[in-house]
Amino acid sequence: MNSFELNKFLGALLGTCLILMGVHIASGALFSTPAPAKPEGTPTQYDSEWQGFITRFIHIAYGLGYIVTQEEIDDNLYPQVAAERAEALGFSFRQTKETIVANFYNNMNVNLGSDGVTIINAAHPLQGGGTGSNTLTVPADLSEASLEDLVIQMMYTTDDRGNRIALMPRSLIIQHTEMFNAQRILKSTFQSGTANNDINALKYLNMFPEGIKINRYLTAPHTFFIRTNIMAKQGPILFQRNPIRYSDDGDFDSGNVKYKAYERYSVGMADWRGIFASVGP
Repeated sequence: MNSFELNKFLGALLGTCLILMGVHIASGALFSTPAPAKPEGTPTQYDSEWQGFITRFIHIAYGLGYIVTQEEIDDNLYPQVAAERAEALGFSFRQTKETIVANFYNNMNVNLGSDGVTIINAAHPLQGGGTGSNTLTVPADLSEASLEDLVIQMMYTTDDRGNRIALMPRSLIIQHTEMFNAQRILKSTFQSGTANNDINALKYLNMFPEGIKINRYLTAPHTFFIRTNIMAKQGPILFQRNPIRYSDDGDFDSGNVKYKAYERYSVGMADWRGIFASVGP
């Protein structure tokens, strides 16, 4: 592919010039709403922010290189082998990033989020009390019904103080084995797989304005994810600490020339509300 598949299902790409091994991002600082009425002549009431759960991003460095020998240079093979190896080196770095970002999704039902439970969980603790969920109570495969149920559940989501928020779907993320099924579910004029003459409500309501995102690096064929419209810095993030850079140097003793590439980044999510999912059976 000409562009990273990861670009399709990350909410933000962040860069920084801070000299840090890690970065903290809070899931939100919240005021209680709605604002109270202010009778004439009375003082304004003041509230204090609540700091949300904190996610720590640990940047990891990746490096790889290749060598062009003195003999290859002498035999005028340098243009050919250097071009081939440079292309292979770039492919290796793309594969690495695709796999790392996809594994962030692959392990959402195993890895813990900033609130101390797995990223996909039916009981995310709320700081004001109670819990929230970003998954179906009963896991289900991708279908019209399971998508509708998860979207409806999404609309009941609250912030940590119990305030309803305008959370909506943006895109559907699936493994390639579900791409035909997903197209039928979201793009059919009428209900998919039935003889009913009812319209396809998901299509007519434009529930997924950014469409279907297919990723071949996902490992669970029946798990699907919905990326929401939560603010970019709270949803899935690729934090690019050092963009990829290339360098070369000659070795005096051997006459070989070394070429290498290096980059450093991290992947994470500050707020569980950025992704809803069903871990299909």
